[in-house]
Amino acid sequence: MFIRNERSLKEFINLYPVVSTLVIIHIVLWLVMEFFQSGIGWIVYVFGVGNNLSVAMGEYWRLVTPIFLHRELTHVLFNSFALVIFGPALELMLGKFKFILAYLAAGVIANIATFLIEPLQYTHLGASGAIYGLFGMYIFMVAFRKHLIDQGSSQMIKTIFIIGVLMSFVGTRINIVAHLAGFAGGFAIAPLFLKNIRPFSPWHAYQRSYPDDDREIQFNPNRWNKKRVIPESIRKNWLWIIIGILAVIGFFSRFSN
Repeated sequence: MFIRNERSLKEFINLYPVVSTLVIIHIVLWLVMEFFQSGIGWIVYVFGVGNNLSVAMGEYWRLVTPIFLHRELTHVLFNSFALVIFGPALELMLGKFKFILAYLAAGVIANIATFLIEPLQYTHLGASGAIYGLFGMYIFMVAFRKHLIDQGSSQMIKTIFIIGVLMSFVGTRINIVAHLAGFAGGFAIAPLFLKNIRPFSPWHAYQRSYPDDDREIQFNPNRWNKKRVIPESIRKNWLWIIIGILAVIGFFSRFSN
């Protein structure tokens, strides 16, 4: 579920348009805020950042807009990387509309919790709450919908989630409330979104994106099983390599959300 096998960026975008769009929004808004700090970038930040006092004064859009904003390069890269790894399977399983609805719902729940628990002067931004919501949905699968997730993916999601939670308490300037509330929100809404869905399959992904193709002639479902020129040590230890990368990047991503 979490190993990307798409042959090109174009294919990834075709298969997972919502995840791709979210990543593009992350990067574009970060570039705007980074390189136009005295102009439109400042405007985007001022009107989009999560600010509890502003929310208390009626600016409720700030419960949504921080989900798309990031302050530093490592922040946007870490969250976008996590979304690329963990978002596609859920986008395929839920469908585009239900996926974006679940993603935003978890992010909003995280931001509401931040508003209710953190002081009025607290500010925050980042997609971490929504991404932890995805983890919440996966953990719900592990606990109550085992037929939707294979054993390897189950072990991987549990390991990375535990590391993520531990890092939330170790780092500084991290919105711990958003992380935990986003996870709880994703877990809570999972029964509503996971009803009557099929397990992830790259074959179904292709069918959904290219419905007019003759699948017997133009598509070989065994292509994902083809031997790749990858060193044996890497193929055997891919899980720990990914976890290590996540841990290193996450350790240096000590930001507000």
